[in-house]
Amino acid sequence: MVAANKIVAMISPDSAPVRRVVSESRERGLLIDATYGRRTRTVIVAESGHVVLSAIAPETIAGRVRSEGEPGDE
Repeated sequence: MVAANKIVAMISPDSAPVRRVVSESRERGLLIDATYGRRTRTVIVAESGHVVLSAIAPETIAGRVRSEGEPGDE
């Protein structure tokens, strides 16, 4: 799990600059691979500089973050 208030960006892994960010974070020991061997669909960048790879689509994650913050969900 990633704390929603610590997410800086959720981006697609398809572009070269994003692949570079993933590679650099792997070298620095800040990469968390949460794909469980599946294809990476979202790269999440956290405030701490950690980069999280997720097999869940960005739209799905955004929807979950939005629904968590809605009042009355208790």
